[in-house]
Formats: sequence, C-alpha cells, structure tokens
Amino acid sequence: GAEGSTLMSYFSKNQIQALKPKITFSTLRDLQCPVLQSNDLQGKPEESCSTEELFEWLGAVLNQASLDNKSSSFLSTYCCPEPNTVVEKAFLCTITGFIIPEKIIQLLEQLCCYFGEPKLAYWLTLTVHGFADSPVSWRESEHGFHKGGENLYNFVIFRNLDYWLQMAVGAHDDCPP
Repeated sequence: GAEGSTLMSYFSKNQIQALKPKITFSTLRDLQCPVLQSNDLQGKPEESCSTEELFEWLGAVLNQASLDNKSSSFLSTYCCPEPNTVVEKAFLCTITGFIIPEKIIQLLEQLCCYFGEPKLAYWLTLTVHGFADSPVSWRESEHGFHKGGENLYNFVIFRNLDYWLQMAVGAHDDCPP
C-alpha cells in the first residue's frame, strides 16, 4: 500500500546500501593455549583440557583479558587451564557485520586449508556470535535478552578434521536444533 511505496522512496532517495563487513586482524604473541585431544571432550589431568575449559579460555582471549593470574589486575585473575603450551604466534581475525550461513561455510572450508602445508596449527576455532539484542535466535523462538543475550556457536577443528561444536544460548531461549 501507500506505506510500502513511501518506505521504498525513502530508501531509494537516501541510497541505503548494505554495509560491508568490517574485518580486523591481530597477531597474539607467546599465547598460552590449552592442550586439546580431539577424541577427549572431558579432558584428562596432565594430558588435555576439556571443552568447557577451552570455551572459557577462548572467551578470555577474545576479550583480550590477561591470562597470567596477577593479583594486581583489576580486570581478571584468570589463568590458562592446565596442561597448556605457549604458541609463538596466534592469528585472530574478527569479521563484524551481517554474515549469511553460506559465507560461514566458506570460511570454515578456507580455515581447513590452513592444515595443508605448512602444518603449523594443531587446531583452530571459528566463533559465530549473533547480536546480543537480536530479535530471533534458534528455531522459531524469540530471543530472550534477560541477562547477557548469549547467542553463539563455536567450531573447534583439529588437524585430522575431527571437530567439536559448542553452542551457547540464554536460559530462556530454545535449544539449538
């Protein structure tokens, strides 16, 4: 009706264009990383870390929190779970914007190529966040924003192409399919 044509003329006049995703790269040096075994989700003392420990560590890294457990730190006394190893260089790429599922699949495929030559990484991760105040989440349910608006999933891909899939949603949201 009239409302639709008014909206269309508004958008065409103002030449609204789709925003290109913003991409940032950073290199993290001498990063403490948990030791993981693809076939051991629970972890084993002195052998490997669990999926929960990895998820917590990843949150600290993505938020650029210190991992050295200094009592003088006002922000974080978190430390990397045991066992861990120090990685000389880790690459962090952040893409911000509206990204369709097909692009995420492409990203996963490109990341898996990283396990070709040279074989440097034992594992890598891809985390996909929905906006905290997104109106929808999984399935057909509205997204509950009650506390933190959690709405994300994380792939952990190993050199042998085994993978873990971790999902986090708010307490009032439907579980993912």
